[in-house]
Amino acid sequence: MSKILVTGATGHLGKAVTEFLLQKTDAENISILVRDAAKAEDFKSKGVEIAVGDYNDHASLLQAFKGIDKLYLVSGTDIANRSAQQENVIKAAKEAGVKHIVYTSVQHKNESENSPIAMIANSHLYTEKVLKESGLTYTLLQHGLYADVIPMFAGEKLLENKTIYLPAGEGKTAFAARIDMAEAGAVVLLDETGKFDNKYIEIAGSEAVSWNQIAAIISKITGETITYVSPSVADFTATLTQAGVPAEYIGFFTGFGQGASEGEFDTTTGELESILGRKPVTVEEYLGGVYGV
Repeated sequence: MSKILVTGATGHLGKAVTEFLLQKTDAENISILVRDAAKAEDFKSKGVEIAVGDYNDHASLLQAFKGIDKLYLVSGTDIANRSAQQENVIKAAKEAGVKHIVYTSVQHKNESENSPIAMIANSHLYTEKVLKESGLTYTLLQHGLYADVIPMFAGEKLLENKTIYLPAGEGKTAFAARIDMAEAGAVVLLDETGKFDNKYIEIAGSEAVSWNQIAAIISKITGETITYVSPSVADFTATLTQAGVPAEYIGFFTGFGQGASEGEFDTTTGELESILGRKPVTVEEYLGGVYGV
């Protein structure tokens, strides 16, 4: 049995992957990399090996990766610096003798600088390139958008203002629940047949939905009439700026809205369903858990 290490294991995705691994294999086969050991006490009590390290600290990574066969590399949150950080992780993994890296990339079509999500995608594309050139076995899990971000994009006061305001046009997105993506990651890590080796796998939902459809779903769940408005980027920027929203958040929402409008996230491959061996959670089911309380 391969020894597996999960990075970012106190974050939402890494924690969920680790929990699924604990359901599917013995704790002695699992290690996690964290920056703060105190936040991993629950996993430690279950027999998971804890390594303390940082994507910037090559020495700590070398120590953490000793004896590891497979590495689940959760993409970093430091957008400006994560290309270099993740290259550091890959180099340390190779030096330490890791055989296989599973990397959490992003679903995309447009790889040019004109992509509305270039600010997010560029570091993923760079990491994919470095990993492919490393000589290590790789699996690139190109995650679609989490269904979990829908409430954030819809706005925390949605049920007060009853309007979803986002420049996404009629574009559709194949949202999938983060918990399903985490389970898929665990399945890939535990596979010993090699069927996921050196593969790009788009991990997205089984159906793509528009924001008009999302508004209709939330309306059905809540009994309220929710409408969707797709402003121009200029109007969207002006409105949010006037409301005091920080520029970086406006850029984030705009980028993903425009990405949806241009079809960056509408691909449904069936890969997630195939890996899970079941239907993934639908957008309606997920939103029922959020708005149906």
